[in-house]
Amino acid sequence: MGGARHRAGPALKKVALLGGSFNPAHGGHRRISLFARRALGLDEVWWLVSPGNPLKPKAGMAPLAARLASALEQARGVPIVPTQIERELGTRYTVDTLRALKRRYPRNRFVWLMGSDNLAQFHQWKDWRRLARAMPIAVIARPGYDASARASPAGAWLGRYRRSAASLKHRAGWSAPALIQLRFDPDPRSATAIRRADPEWARRFAGKRLRDPLTHHPVDPDIA
Repeated sequence: MGGARHRAGPALKKVALLGGSFNPAHGGHRRISLFARRALGLDEVWWLVSPGNPLKPKAGMAPLAARLASALEQARGVPIVPTQIERELGTRYTVDTLRALKRRYPRNRFVWLMGSDNLAQFHQWKDWRRLARAMPIAVIARPGYDASARASPAGAWLGRYRRSAASLKHRAGWSAPALIQLRFDPDPRSATAIRRADPEWARRFAGKRLRDPLTHHPVDPDIA
Protein backbone atom coordinates (compact mmCIF):
# COMPACT_ATOMS: atom_id res chain seq x y z
CA MET A 1 0.00 0.00 0.00
CA GLY A 2 1.52 3.29 -1.10
CA GLY A 3 -0.35 5.70 1.16
CA ALA A 4 1.64 8.05 3.38
CA ARG A 5 1.77 7.07 7.02
CA HIS A 6 0.15 9.47 9.47
CA ARG A 7 2.23 10.47 12.46
CA ALA A 8 0.24 11.27 15.55
CA GLY A 9 1.42 14.20 17.67
CA PRO A 10 2.32 13.83 21.33
CA ALA A 11 -0.55 12.89 23.59
CA LEU A 12 -2.32 15.75 25.30
CA LYS A 13 -1.58 16.02 29.02
CA LYS A 14 -3.78 17.46 31.75
CA VAL A 15 -1.47 19.23 34.16
CA ALA A 16 -1.87 21.19 37.40
CA LEU A 17 0.66 23.94 38.02
CA LEU A 18 1.65 24.65 41.62
CA GLY A 19 3.96 27.61 42.06
CA GLY A 20 5.93 28.46 45.16
CA SER A 21 9.30 28.99 46.78
CA PHE A 22 9.42 25.39 48.14
CA ASN A 23 11.76 26.64 50.87
CA PRO A 24 11.93 23.66 51.41
CA ALA A 25 9.46 21.33 49.68
CA HIS A 26 7.81 18.96 52.17
CA GLY A 27 5.26 16.19 52.50
CA GLY A 28 2.38 18.66 52.71
CA HIS A 29 3.13 19.88 49.17
CA ARG A 30 3.21 16.28 47.98
CA ARG A 31 -0.04 15.35 49.72
CA ILE A 32 -1.93 18.38 48.39
CA SER A 33 -0.65 17.75 44.86
CA LEU A 34 -1.62 14.08 44.79
CA PHE A 35 -5.05 14.89 46.22
CA ALA A 36 -5.64 17.55 43.54
CA ARG A 37 -4.43 15.22 40.79
CA ARG A 38 -6.97 12.57 41.80
CA ALA A 39 -9.81 15.04 42.39
CA LEU A 40 -9.32 16.74 39.02
CA GLY A 41 -8.46 13.64 36.96
CA LEU A 42 -5.05 14.96 35.87
CA ASP A 43 -1.95 13.30 34.48
CA GLU A 44 0.70 15.28 36.35
CA VAL A 45 1.35 18.14 38.74
CA TRP A 46 4.24 20.47 37.89
CA TRP A 47 5.91 22.30 40.78
CA LEU A 48 7.17 25.66 39.55
CA VAL A 49 10.05 26.32 41.94
CA SER A 50 10.26 30.10 41.85
CA PRO A 51 13.57 31.95 41.44
CA GLY A 52 12.03 34.71 43.58
CA ASN A 53 8.50 35.56 44.69
CA PRO A 54 7.88 39.35 44.43
CA LEU A 55 5.49 39.10 47.41
CA LYS A 56 7.95 37.30 49.70
CA PRO A 57 11.10 38.65 51.40
CA LYS A 58 14.47 37.39 50.15
CA ALA A 59 15.86 36.98 53.68
CA GLY A 60 15.97 33.31 54.65
CA MET A 61 15.44 32.10 51.07
CA ALA A 62 17.67 29.12 50.25
CA PRO A 63 19.41 28.89 46.86
CA LEU A 64 17.17 27.80 44.00
CA ALA A 65 19.22 24.65 43.43
CA ALA A 66 18.69 23.51 47.05
CA ARG A 67 14.97 24.23 46.88
CA LEU A 68 14.68 22.29 43.61
CA ALA A 69 16.65 19.41 45.15
CA SER A 70 14.23 19.28 48.10
CA ALA A 71 11.33 19.22 45.63
CA LEU A 72 12.89 16.38 43.64
CA GLU A 73 13.27 14.39 46.86
CA GLN A 74 9.59 14.85 47.71
CA ALA A 75 8.46 13.98 44.17
CA ARG A 76 10.13 10.56 43.97
CA GLY A 77 7.92 7.80 42.64
CA VAL A 78 4.84 9.94 41.94
CA PRO A 79 3.61 11.97 38.92
CA ILE A 80 4.94 15.28 40.25
CA VAL A 81 7.46 17.18 38.11
CA PRO A 82 9.50 19.86 39.93
CA THR A 83 11.10 22.39 37.60
CA GLN A 84 13.08 25.63 37.60
CA ILE A 85 11.68 26.50 34.16
CA GLU A 86 10.72 30.01 35.35
CA ARG A 87 14.42 30.83 35.57
CA GLU A 88 14.96 29.62 32.00
CA LEU A 89 11.94 31.54 30.76
CA GLY A 90 13.16 34.68 32.51
CA THR A 91 9.67 35.43 33.84
CA ARG A 92 9.19 37.20 37.15
CA TYR A 93 5.41 37.21 37.41
CA THR A 94 3.03 34.26 37.30
CA VAL A 95 0.90 35.74 34.53
CA ASP A 96 3.95 35.86 32.24
CA THR A 97 5.05 32.35 33.22
CA LEU A 98 1.66 30.88 32.36
CA ARG A 99 1.56 32.62 29.00
CA ALA A 100 5.05 31.28 28.19
CA LEU A 101 4.16 27.73 29.30
CA LYS A 102 1.04 27.70 27.13
CA ARG A 103 3.18 28.73 24.14
CA ARG A 104 5.86 26.14 24.85
CA TYR A 105 3.41 23.27 25.53
CA PRO A 106 0.44 24.04 23.27
CA ARG A 107 -0.99 20.51 23.49
CA ASN A 108 -1.23 20.52 27.27
CA ARG A 109 -4.26 21.61 29.26
CA PHE A 110 -3.26 23.49 32.39
CA VAL A 111 -5.04 24.30 35.63
CA TRP A 112 -3.53 26.66 38.21
CA LEU A 113 -3.47 25.22 41.74
CA MET A 114 -3.25 27.30 44.90
CA GLY A 115 -4.40 27.47 48.51
CA SER A 116 -7.15 29.72 49.79
CA ASP A 117 -4.46 31.80 51.57
CA ASN A 118 -3.18 32.78 48.12
CA LEU A 119 -6.68 33.50 46.84
CA ALA A 120 -7.13 35.96 49.72
CA GLN A 121 -4.32 38.11 48.30
CA PHE A 122 -4.62 37.10 44.64
CA HIS A 123 -5.80 40.63 43.76
CA GLN A 124 -2.27 41.85 44.58
CA TRP A 125 -0.77 39.70 41.82
CA LYS A 126 0.17 41.37 38.56
CA ASP A 127 -2.68 41.23 35.98
CA TRP A 128 -4.60 38.73 38.11
CA ARG A 129 -7.73 38.90 35.94
CA ARG A 130 -5.69 38.08 32.84
CA LEU A 131 -4.14 35.19 34.75
CA ALA A 132 -7.63 33.94 35.69
CA ARG A 133 -8.65 34.08 32.04
CA ALA A 134 -5.62 32.02 30.99
CA MET A 135 -6.69 28.73 32.64
CA PRO A 136 -9.03 27.30 35.29
CA ILE A 137 -8.00 27.89 38.91
CA ALA A 138 -8.39 25.18 41.55
CA VAL A 139 -8.28 26.41 45.14
CA ILE A 140 -7.56 24.11 48.07
CA ALA A 141 -9.24 25.19 51.30
CA ARG A 142 -6.96 26.10 54.20
CA PRO A 143 -8.32 26.57 57.73
CA GLY A 144 -8.42 30.21 58.76
CA TYR A 145 -8.28 31.61 55.22
CA ASP A 146 -11.53 30.56 53.56
CA ALA A 147 -13.63 33.52 54.76
CA SER A 148 -11.02 36.12 53.79
CA ALA A 149 -10.55 34.40 50.42
CA ARG A 150 -14.28 34.58 49.66
CA ALA A 151 -14.46 38.24 50.75
CA SER A 152 -11.37 39.32 48.80
CA PRO A 153 -11.73 41.23 45.49
CA ALA A 154 -10.45 38.23 43.51
CA GLY A 155 -12.58 35.75 45.46
CA ALA A 156 -15.72 37.78 44.86
CA TRP A 157 -14.95 38.16 41.14
CA LEU A 158 -14.03 34.51 40.62
CA GLY A 159 -17.05 33.39 42.65
CA ARG A 160 -19.21 34.08 39.61
CA TYR A 161 -17.34 31.37 37.70
CA ARG A 162 -17.60 28.45 40.13
CA ARG A 163 -17.39 25.01 38.59
CA SER A 164 -17.15 21.43 39.83
CA ALA A 165 -14.01 19.31 39.70
CA ALA A 166 -15.89 16.93 37.39
CA SER A 167 -16.13 19.68 34.76
CA LEU A 168 -12.50 19.05 33.78
CA LYS A 169 -13.49 15.62 32.48
CA HIS A 170 -14.98 17.40 29.46
CA ARG A 171 -13.18 19.61 26.96
CA ALA A 172 -15.57 22.52 27.51
CA GLY A 173 -14.75 22.44 31.21
CA TRP A 174 -11.27 23.81 30.51
CA SER A 175 -12.53 27.23 29.50
CA ALA A 176 -11.59 30.14 31.78
CA PRO A 177 -12.26 31.99 34.02
CA ALA A 178 -13.25 29.06 36.22
CA LEU A 179 -12.99 28.55 39.98
CA ILE A 180 -12.89 24.99 41.31
CA GLN A 181 -12.92 24.63 45.07
CA LEU A 182 -11.34 21.55 46.64
CA ARG A 183 -11.59 20.42 50.26
CA PHE A 184 -9.63 17.78 52.11
CA ASP A 185 -8.24 17.20 55.59
CA PRO A 186 -5.76 19.98 56.41
CA ASP A 187 -2.06 19.15 56.58
CA PRO A 188 -0.21 20.78 59.50
CA ARG A 189 3.23 20.69 57.92
CA SER A 190 4.81 23.96 56.85
CA ALA A 191 8.11 25.16 55.38
CA THR A 192 8.30 27.82 58.11
CA ALA A 193 8.23 25.18 60.84
CA ILE A 194 10.86 23.10 59.03
CA ARG A 195 13.19 26.12 58.73
CA ARG A 196 12.66 26.96 62.40
CA ALA A 197 13.56 23.41 63.44
CA ASP A 198 16.49 23.12 61.00
CA PRO A 199 17.81 26.50 59.81
CA GLU A 200 20.63 24.77 57.92
CA TRP A 201 18.41 22.36 55.98
CA ALA A 202 19.74 23.52 52.58
CA ARG A 203 23.28 22.35 53.38
CA ARG A 204 22.13 18.77 52.88
CA PHE A 205 21.67 19.53 49.16
CA ALA A 206 24.78 21.70 48.65
CA GLY A 207 26.81 20.84 45.54
CA LYS A 208 24.38 18.21 44.26
CA ARG A 209 24.37 17.71 40.50
CA LEU A 210 20.80 18.03 39.28
CA ARG A 211 18.96 17.81 36.00
CA ASP A 212 15.63 19.56 35.56
CA PRO A 213 13.10 16.75 34.90
CA LEU A 214 10.92 18.96 32.68
CA THR A 215 13.50 20.69 30.49
CA HIS A 216 16.20 17.99 30.98
CA HIS A 217 18.80 20.75 31.34
CA PRO A 218 21.53 20.56 33.98
CA VAL A 219 21.00 22.80 37.00
CA ASP A 220 23.82 25.04 38.22
CA PRO A 221 24.31 24.09 41.91
CA ASP A 222 25.45 27.64 42.75
CA ILE A 223 22.49 29.60 41.41
CA ALA A 224 20.86 31.85 43.96
